[in-house]
Formats: sequence, C-alpha cells, structure tokens
Amino acid sequence: MFNLFKKKKEEVKKTSFLPLKVREVVRETPDTVSIYFEQPEPAMDYKPGQFLTLVMDFEGKEDRRSYSLCTSPFVDPFPGISVKRVTGGLFSNFLNEKVFPGKTINVLPPMGNFTVDFHSKNQRHYIMVAGGSGITPIMGILKSVLVNEPNSIVTLIYCSRNENQIIFKNQLEMLAKANPERLKVKHNLSQPSDSWKGFKGRLNKDSFRSLVSLAEYEQRYEEIYFLCGPDGIMNTAKEVLMEQGVDEARIHEESFYSAAAEQAKLEAKAGVTKGLLTRDVKIILEGEEHMITVDPSKTILEAGLEQGLNMPYSCQSGLCTACRGRVLQGQVKMDEDAGLSKNEIDEGFILCCSSRAASDDIQITIE
Repeated sequence: MFNLFKKKKEEVKKTSFLPLKVREVVRETPDTVSIYFEQPEPAMDYKPGQFLTLVMDFEGKEDRRSYSLCTSPFVDPFPGISVKRVTGGLFSNFLNEKVFPGKTINVLPPMGNFTVDFHSKNQRHYIMVAGGSGITPIMGILKSVLVNEPNSIVTLIYCSRNENQIIFKNQLEMLAKANPERLKVKHNLSQPSDSWKGFKGRLNKDSFRSLVSLAEYEQRYEEIYFLCGPDGIMNTAKEVLMEQGVDEARIHEESFYSAAAEQAKLEAKAGVTKGLLTRDVKIILEGEEHMITVDPSKTILEAGLEQGLNMPYSCQSGLCTACRGRVLQGQVKMDEDAGLSKNEIDEGFILCCSSRAASDDIQITIE
C-alpha cells in the first residue's frame, strides 16, 4: 500500500511539468540559439525577465537547467529562450545541436524575480547593462517597456566579445530604429575587429561612466537599473552606481553564475568543511515530515535528493530560488544567498541547494 501511494504521489508530481513543443529554432550567433515554443492550452503565463527550467534525461538520469525567457508576453506570441553553448555543457550542447521543431521538452512553470511591473503612466529611465547571454532576460524586459510605457526611455549597454557574438543584433537594430527617441543601444566589444568604430575594451569604471550619462535625464525620469551578465561586468556597474549614490533598491541583478557557490562545492569536495558535522535534518515537504542525514560534503538539497525526496530545485547555484525553504529550528550555513532578499533571509528563508547543516535539531519546511 505504501509503495502504491508513493507511486501515485510521484505520478502527480510528474504532471506538474509543463510539456512545451518546439515551434522554431533560430541561430543567433555561431554558439547561441533561440528556441521558441508553441503556446500550450491554456497559454503559459509569465513575466518578462523570468526563466524556464528544462527537465531532461541524459543516460537515464534526470537533469535540470534554467534558461531565461528572451520574449515578452506583451509582444511575442510564442515564448522563447536563448541558449549559449558552454564548453562541456550537457544541456547547452544538446540544445544547440539536436533540438528541432516538433520536439517536446518538459519545463517547470516560469519563475524568477528579475522583473518589474509596468504602467502606462510611468516616466522612467531604464538603464540596462548586459554581458554576453545576459541580454536574454533584458530583451524581454526591454520590449515590454517600449510597448507598455510610452513615457519611459531605455539605455542599453551591451558587452560582447566581438561583432559575431552580439546576440539579437538585428532585433536590437530594428527596435532602436523604430524607437529613436526612446531606445539607445551602446555596444561595447572586448575583442572587436579592426573595422569596429564603437566602444571597445573590457568594461571598467571609467568606461562605464562614459557610457552612462544621466545628467540630461535625471530631472525628468525615475531611474531604474537592470544588470545581467558575468560577475565582473555586474560588479563594475554596481560599484559605480553605488558611488554615485544610487538607491540600491533601484538596482535589479540577475547572475547566471555564482563564484561563491562554485568555490564552496570545490572546498566541500576537497574536504574543507570548516568544522561542519554530519547532522540529521527534518524536512517538511508538502506537509509530510522526512528525516535525512546531511554530511558536510553535501548541501541539504543534494542529501535530500540522494535519499529519495522529491525536493524542488532548478539552477543548483543559489540564484533562482526554486529550492527555497524556511528554517523553523536550528541553523544552516549558506554558500550563496544571492537569490534571496534581505527580508527573506531575516524571515528564515534559505536556499536548500547552497545550504549545509550547521547545528543539531534542524527543521526546514518547503511549500
């Protein structure tokens, strides 16, 4: 009876995946594709800037990866993601080489807080900084601003390696041409060809200041900032903004890579556990209690999955919040908490994918 009940629960959980059928695959650059999906019935509801988590089997093992939506629900009839090839990347290589129209891919519902509410009366200046594939969520937000807020303007600073690596190059040119008074696109290339006439070199504080001139706008518009890309670009932009006295609440960030979480994983594998011990942790998952054993080399999510719990997760880097839980008792150590706000941390929320057991008698609830 127990096994039958468990099987039925697993079948119910599997149906929470949303099967999306690929409509079109567009080659954006030599190592990036955009994949557009047919709208399911009912239509998938999402906010610009959110991401989809793809769930696929490789050699009999389920794996998941998160990819930002590059589309706007206000403009684009079909939702889409853009995927840049990563050396040795299981998902990115498969999606770049083997996905075709008609293929069905299971995804989790759209998630993510890298978004904003729009209103036709807003009079904002959106300053957007993107690096490489960080343009993906920015693209959906940018298009949504242009169609929803006629009194707002956008300045996009987009950092790429060279001309061939500019994702959405043609789309951006068309949008800028159609909105000459409202959209300014400034490309900055780190390794351009000799014929490149625009900004060049790696983005640093001085070059960022020259690319962002706020003086002509600051009296007329409310400024809001969106940063997405490699840590170096995001940190440079944020440092300049903070030095200029920009309210941190106006700065929205989305990172595709967490150096802190990666370093913590390497340290754990090397046995550098900083005094952590093996602990028993009680997980309350959808109202049911489960006791798992978490050793110092494992995160709470890793231990739970290995011991058969169907815990929610996506990026496994402490960025997306899909694995969010709340500590009811005890203490954990988070390797990375970038996905959580200060208020969420103060309220006891943690990211199970980057949390390790740091005391006895830990209880965590996951809705």
